[in-house]
Amino acid sequence: MPKNYLFTSESVTEGHPDKVCDQISDAVLDEVLKNDPVGRVACETFITMGLVIVGGEITTKTYVDVHNLVRSLIREIGYTHPKYGFDYETCAIMNAIHGQSPDISQGVDVGGAGDQGIMVGYACKETSELMPLPIMLAHKLTQRMAEVRKKNILGYLGPDGKSQVTVEYRDGKPYRIDSIVLACQHTEEILDSTGKRITENARQELIETIVKPVIKEYLDKKTKYYINETGKFVVGGPQSDTGMTGRKLIVDTYGGIIPHGGGAFSGKDPTKVDRSASYMTRYIAKNIVAAGLAEKCSIQLAYVIGRKEPVSVMVDTYNTGKINDEKLAEIIRKIFDLTPLGIINSLKLRRPIYVKTAAYGHFGRNDKDFTWEKTDKVELLKKEIK
Repeated sequence: MPKNYLFTSESVTEGHPDKVCDQISDAVLDEVLKNDPVGRVACETFITMGLVIVGGEITTKTYVDVHNLVRSLIREIGYTHPKYGFDYETCAIMNAIHGQSPDISQGVDVGGAGDQGIMVGYACKETSELMPLPIMLAHKLTQRMAEVRKKNILGYLGPDGKSQVTVEYRDGKPYRIDSIVLACQHTEEILDSTGKRITENARQELIETIVKPVIKEYLDKKTKYYINETGKFVVGGPQSDTGMTGRKLIVDTYGGIIPHGGGAFSGKDPTKVDRSASYMTRYIAKNIVAAGLAEKCSIQLAYVIGRKEPVSVMVDTYNTGKINDEKLAEIIRKIFDLTPLGIINSLKLRRPIYVKTAAYGHFGRNDKDFTWEKTDKVELLKKEIK
């Protein structure tokens, strides 16, 4: 990567169709884990105008009332009126869940990984959360968008929305914000006389109410603002676009600053290393950076279905490490239990904590249930280095 460049990341609100699906899938997972901590869940959701389809494979001793669960979550997200083109009371819900394949189960039952694949985690010193700046700012904007709507600060906002932040880097470090994009679903009351664009007053109100309260640094007179650039965003949510579980992987992780392993998180119980090992790679990378062993660090793990130990552990500190990356990989294997069961136990992943991970990113969140954000291995890493 060059020293001077522009880098962009995006986020979406909880009312975005893909995020609605992620939350539904994780709500089903949480409902299983409440009464069956060893239940197996691989739940996918599809949503479109007036219809929600929940499918996948679940093996559990408990019962999930999918219809009531889905309606309750959609109401909580904010689709509570036909004016949004989608309503929790009237949407149709189809349950297409069946049992898990016994061929997969026999490998997982003995503690092996639930699938093959690669998982990547990252940490850096750009923010206090040890996350890349562009994705953290993008998340803060969409969280603020939801807050402004739910508190009725701007009564015309709808549940759907997106943000995008472009940061200018100089000498490899954040220097300023070059541009901010907001796409905010709204009612017709803020349209101008043509009915095709929001008014300039509304545009400025969105900047002052959403952007300025949450972004205090890096803005300057040259920062560009793109607000509802098609002119209006009245038709949104499932009325305007289908949604599916697992289609916002870059939003879920690091905003595109590193490669993505490819596996989605939401709707998967922690025996699925797509999720649990991705949490572990973040945990490892964050502890390495917090320990001062590198300015930034990415970790890659790879697994094969049915096997306990990863087939590879790779570390990249981008030439910022205090020791070489190969030695660091050896130390990681020594300190961290990288088996699926070891990860589950280390991070306490058999708890119903997942629906809140499904919007605004799985990483960089200050929440006691996000155990992969802890930096409790710092001293152990320092001791091992010495």
